[in-house]
Amino acid sequence: MSLAPRYDSLDDGVRHALRRLVTLLALLPLLILLAAQAPRLPGGPLVLGYGFLVLAVTTVMLFLAYAHYEDPAVRTVRRRPVAATADFPPLPPAPRVSFLLAVKDEQDHIESCVRSMAASDCPGLDLVVVDDASTDGTPAILRRLAAELPVRLLFLDRNVGKKRALVLAAEHAEGDVLAFTDSDCLLAPDALRRCVDALVRHPELGAVSGHARALNADATLLTRVQDVWYEGQFRVAKAAEAVFGAVTCVSGPLAVFRRDAVYNYLPAWAEDRFLGRDFRFATDRQLTGYVLGQFRLGRRLKARHAGSPFVHGTDHPERAWRTGYVRSAVVRTTVPARLRPFLRQQIRWKKSFIRNIFFTGTFMWRRGPAAAALYYGHVLWVLAAPVMAVRHLLWAPAAGLWTLTALYLAGVLLKGVVWGVAFRIDHPGTPRWRYRPLMSLLSATLLAWLLPWSLLTIRRNVWSRSAT
Repeated sequence: MSLAPRYDSLDDGVRHALRRLVTLLALLPLLILLAAQAPRLPGGPLVLGYGFLVLAVTTVMLFLAYAHYEDPAVRTVRRRPVAATADFPPLPPAPRVSFLLAVKDEQDHIESCVRSMAASDCPGLDLVVVDDASTDGTPAILRRLAAELPVRLLFLDRNVGKKRALVLAAEHAEGDVLAFTDSDCLLAPDALRRCVDALVRHPELGAVSGHARALNADATLLTRVQDVWYEGQFRVAKAAEAVFGAVTCVSGPLAVFRRDAVYNYLPAWAEDRFLGRDFRFATDRQLTGYVLGQFRLGRRLKARHAGSPFVHGTDHPERAWRTGYVRSAVVRTTVPARLRPFLRQQIRWKKSFIRNIFFTGTFMWRRGPAAAALYYGHVLWVLAAPVMAVRHLLWAPAAGLWTLTALYLAGVLLKGVVWGVAFRIDHPGTPRWRYRPLMSLLSATLLAWLLPWSLLTIRRNVWSRSAT
């Protein structure tokens, strides 16, 4: 007999206390390991410190994700700003939703994507698709679909890039809510509605992210590894950030924004520049940053683009919006099936990460100590990864310190096993949890080197989305 009905019938406070207790018991082996290693740190801080810190942070994130995260589409969350109802205007009970998509040369995926958008059970849906000067069969497919489905099409004569194409779509959007997806995604029928429900239930949320998994998970070993990795990045990492209302990347597969939280900042997003050049990547982190940081930077950004119809048409007040994550809003995205496209994707993501440090990093310390610790801790971890790779994979073997290399790799695998066990708890009966240690090993031995390369080539605005 399932325990879920009994659990759901419990008092809210009792249910929350029970979750904390069960999570602490599950994390007890890690807590014991950390307690046993703590006295040894003064004797070997360089050898043990990094691994101890990574394991400690992982333990904290797991505790936050499993003990404190609540799906905002399922119930009203406990951790909310005191003045939530006074400072943030409520959405209508059934807001109009504009669902926006930009596409270029995606004839293999576009029909299934648009059909899944149109199949959303979200009332008041307004579909707008922009073709960014495709040169394959995409325009013909879109015209055929428009004759069958309630979708508005915009065809551009020249390629302007994904961000500018989406902003052009937003010019035609009429919704109280603006939702975005990617052209290689398939949405569950209730995914968009659940995100909108979360915004309606919580007026303080300016944006929410859905939960992404790999659409082509069975294609290759690499796609299976990514599928399990995606689960952890959303179920644990975004859930931990959501506890404090500070999800720093409302991800592209399903990104849902209140119109009044993002509309004035779309021209700043489209015309974003970095190191003196147009930054063409459609950075999810940057768009999320405009929601999180407008209470500090909003006036300056709007003044910079005062001539835009997105600004002078309607001036929305700057608010300290929160951002969230809706675990029950499932979307599946096509992930790279081969190593070369995977590496290109990772380089693109790391370039976006580097650029965003110089924006979001300037104000996250004002979002509260917990949210700031998660953000800056993650930044330091990413920046330290190539340094740790050099030290443990190059310098240590050259110096004959093979034990140090072995300890490093063992720690990497241990972290992967911990994340894999979390996957198995959420998905009992599946053997896919064992792929998660492979992703940790791949990150430490290969992906860590991509950060300095991304920094060196950050002015090279080359976009590639091929998953094959």
